[in-house]
Amino acid sequence: MWLSWKLLLFLSLTGCLSEYSEAVPGLPTSYAAILRIKSGSSSLASFNSKNRPRLSSPSLGSVSSPGWRGAAQHYHSPTNLYHFSDTFKHDESVDYGPVFVQEPDDMIFPTDSEEKKVSLNCQARGNPTPTYRWLRNGTEIDIESDYRFSLIEGSLIINNPSEMKDSGQYQCLTTNTFGSILSREAVLQFAYLGNFSGRTRSAVSVREGQGVVLMCSPPLHSPEIIYSWVFNEFPSFVAEDSRRFISQETGNLYISKVQTSDVGSYICLVKNTVTNARVLSPPTPLTLRNDGVMGEYEPKIEVHFPYTVTAAKGSTVKMECFALGNPVPTISWRKVNGHNPSKARLRKSQAVLEIPNVQLEDAGMYECKAENSRGRNVFRGQLQVYTYPHWVEKLNDTQLDSGDQLRWECKATGKPRPTYRWLKNGVPLWPQSRIEMVNGILMIHSVNLSDAGMYQCLAENKYGTIYASAELKILASAPTFPQNQMRKTIIVTKGQEVVIECKPQASPKPTITWKKGDKALRESKRITILPHGSLRILNASKSDEGRYLCQGVNVFGSAEIIASISVKEPTRIELTPKKIELTVGESIVLSCKALHDSTLDVTFYWTLNGQPIDFEKEGGHFESIKAQASSADLMIRNILLMHAGRYGCRVQTAADTVSDETELLVRVPDLISGDMESAMAVELNPWVEYEFRVVAMNKIGTGDPSAPSRVIRTNEAVPKTPPANVSGRSGRRHELVIAWEPVSEEFQSGEGFGYIVAFRPNGTRGWKEKMVTSSDASKFIYRDESVPPLTPFEVKVGVYNNKGDGPFSPIVVICSAEGEPTAAPIDVKATSLSVSEILVAWKHIKESLGRPQGFEVGYWKDMEKEEAAEKVKTEGNESSILLTGLEGNTLYHLTVRAYNAAGYGPPSTAVHAATKKSPPSQAPGNIMWIQDGSHVSLGWEPVRPLANESDVMGYKVLFRQEGQSNSQVIETQKTSAVVLLPDVGVYIIEVCAVSEGGDGTASPQIRVPSFSGGKVTSAQSTLHVLSTSSSSVTLLLALMVPSTSW
Repeated sequence: MWLSWKLLLFLSLTGCLSEYSEAVPGLPTSYAAILRIKSGSSSLASFNSKNRPRLSSPSLGSVSSPGWRGAAQHYHSPTNLYHFSDTFKHDESVDYGPVFVQEPDDMIFPTDSEEKKVSLNCQARGNPTPTYRWLRNGTEIDIESDYRFSLIEGSLIINNPSEMKDSGQYQCLTTNTFGSILSREAVLQFAYLGNFSGRTRSAVSVREGQGVVLMCSPPLHSPEIIYSWVFNEFPSFVAEDSRRFISQETGNLYISKVQTSDVGSYICLVKNTVTNARVLSPPTPLTLRNDGVMGEYEPKIEVHFPYTVTAAKGSTVKMECFALGNPVPTISWRKVNGHNPSKARLRKSQAVLEIPNVQLEDAGMYECKAENSRGRNVFRGQLQVYTYPHWVEKLNDTQLDSGDQLRWECKATGKPRPTYRWLKNGVPLWPQSRIEMVNGILMIHSVNLSDAGMYQCLAENKYGTIYASAELKILASAPTFPQNQMRKTIIVTKGQEVVIECKPQASPKPTITWKKGDKALRESKRITILPHGSLRILNASKSDEGRYLCQGVNVFGSAEIIASISVKEPTRIELTPKKIELTVGESIVLSCKALHDSTLDVTFYWTLNGQPIDFEKEGGHFESIKAQASSADLMIRNILLMHAGRYGCRVQTAADTVSDETELLVRVPDLISGDMESAMAVELNPWVEYEFRVVAMNKIGTGDPSAPSRVIRTNEAVPKTPPANVSGRSGRRHELVIAWEPVSEEFQSGEGFGYIVAFRPNGTRGWKEKMVTSSDASKFIYRDESVPPLTPFEVKVGVYNNKGDGPFSPIVVICSAEGEPTAAPIDVKATSLSVSEILVAWKHIKESLGRPQGFEVGYWKDMEKEEAAEKVKTEGNESSILLTGLEGNTLYHLTVRAYNAAGYGPPSTAVHAATKKSPPSQAPGNIMWIQDGSHVSLGWEPVRPLANESDVMGYKVLFRQEGQSNSQVIETQKTSAVVLLPDVGVYIIEVCAVSEGGDGTASPQIRVPSFSGGKVTSAQSTLHVLSTSSSSVTLLLALMVPSTSW
């Protein structure tokens, strides 16, 4: 099975959850991470091979009542939330963590349902196949211990559901070896409608003209109910008008002004919006008092919307307002400090303001006014429009090398502005020493295997929560090299660039080191280690031949490759003749000779117009003849018109490839009648020498051509061909440099051929003309001290000969030269960095003339002359350069100057810097050691550097287990140290001095076995001993190991 990812290692990570996290009950305490390596690269910062979003969204829809979140809500179909490519759906070989395909929705279960079963759906895909668990109100459901619960392919089935036991918030938790993800919350609510109290209701008695409120007092119910009133007997319903109003908020019946016709019995009828069940209240009698008629009075608002109305964007808002009064009040609405929305509608005789598809701009203060002839009354309330959280920036599955930094950002919009939480494997993730969470950004520094798993970002406000999930894989593997990088020999020629590839596959990224032979490779101007680890050698020479070793090391191990370089003399080629002109029917032999390194084999290839010649398909016209090992001939027989073109010879060796071309022109003889004995050639070029041949032809074929005629030159004429490609060139200041392609001899048309260069400043009339008498000339320089830099000129170049002046080329615009830089760089500073490196920095005066294309740094040793300086160039606006490959402990003088195409500017004042002294060549001597269990105490004589070496700043003790390549390091400024050998085995220990010039020569290796208990003294195991008295040795050991009993 071929995969872009190869399974390397499967590790169980016990306790990968944060110690600060609280595990979901029943959640396994061991998690798994798959460690992979990608062929062709060490790591990938991010992957999205499965092309699927890991998102879940809240319910979106209309809100009829702000009281219960589930009522009349609408959900996107789960199948629309996740999109999978066909390749991914059917590729069961790709391992990945769980992804939700369907999440549970809010549900209302009627208590009188005949089905007696609730199904909460949950489906996820993943490889391995995920398993499922369910939580109710944050606590895991023990499905095994309650017979009422069952699980079918992830969906939770509740048999004989009970409101007391089962109502609440449900979440699905799905898990595979990569981790766990938690679904959005789904609310299970039960729908029911109780009965009214059977108690008889007292009669309500009012005066005629008075207002009255009849109370409904509905029974217990869930969810919302719809109110209506019956007058006297069913189905005679109370009709709502400007005088009578039924509030769907309170259920009460309001009559603003009672009339005689209103006397009767009133019954409140309520209907459940889910079950459609209906119940009637006991009747409430309404009677008139006999103590007179109620006089007129101002409106009194009895029903009004809340002081603050909240509504979801896109929902329909209904605000109620009704007043009692005599005369019957008129209701009107307005939006304070604005206009009523154009889509707003007035219902129930203007007692209800309805705003469909409410938007953010509809929010604001609304006013209801009740008015009659006796006065008016006003109520004001605030409409606030909120939006559910909505994803703006999502998470992507990511895989990182161990030690890399993870940065995930999830971003959502919403009103109020969402806040963010993070989950790892379904449980909350909290900030720790390596983990930061700020405003939707999760950062994990220096990731390790315990960080692998499934992560979720939650964006939430008070109206809803949305989930986004992603998988984090941590790569971890020792370096390995692909087969095509293993041991090989590279053959190059002198002066070529050589690149030896060293790109081990590893995670984390390995440290690369190079050796030539047995010595560490030192970088220089020519020899550099590229950022990805490969070695580049410029301008190869014989001194670069040899065996090169590249080693890649990381915490999991090491690997190495070996390559050899062989440098040969470059191949040269000679192709003759250089230019051939033949007539149809003639033959020719092209000769190609290779001058090459005698140790290399050569192969010859022939081409026509850049395409390989197929000798088998060319009808016998071509034949390749290899007379000697270093030469080859191409025979072209009975040449046809189609054989004209550029013939190339390419010579290839194991080290290089060179090629050359020659041009073959094929003439067509004029066809004349067979009985003619003379002919006239016309339309020949003036002043050109011609010779002629005659070829006889019949229907059988073409005969051999005649001997050539004597050479005949045509007469002179005025030239007709102007020079081509007239353009400008770089020059010095105050110069106008004009260049062109010379006219070939066959178009010069006579003796005395030359050029007329005409130019004038742009926008002027008169032309200035200069004669150039050389027919081979291709450039003319006009110098005028009064011409400023970059002045545009109109330019044309004509031709002439002894017969007269020919045409001019088309006019082009050319600018006068800007000139070489005029100012020297300033603030030049040279800083010594090491034994072989000096950093040079400078500044350029931007206001100076002559814009630089780069800078040249010259440097020479103190005892040398400036003329012997080595030079290195920068390009563009670089303002510093690192000089490498310098001699140690040497004083250098340095200058910097700018350059461009016109030349070099003045050099800066010379600055000076001395490279560091070389590190000490003496290794620490007379090393003594004593072992006590796993502790090894070391002592050595101090290193005394030579006069031309750097002073000792301290010492390094390097130790590693035998067979391992990574050394641990202890740094000290003393001549003693204690080394702890943590594991059983043989350890190799070395000591070297540390100086400003680098690390000095290491001491001979000491092999020390590590075991618990017992002592081994230096007298038994010292590997390098100098002449030292026994008393001094004893004193040294006593100082090093004060805790050791002798």
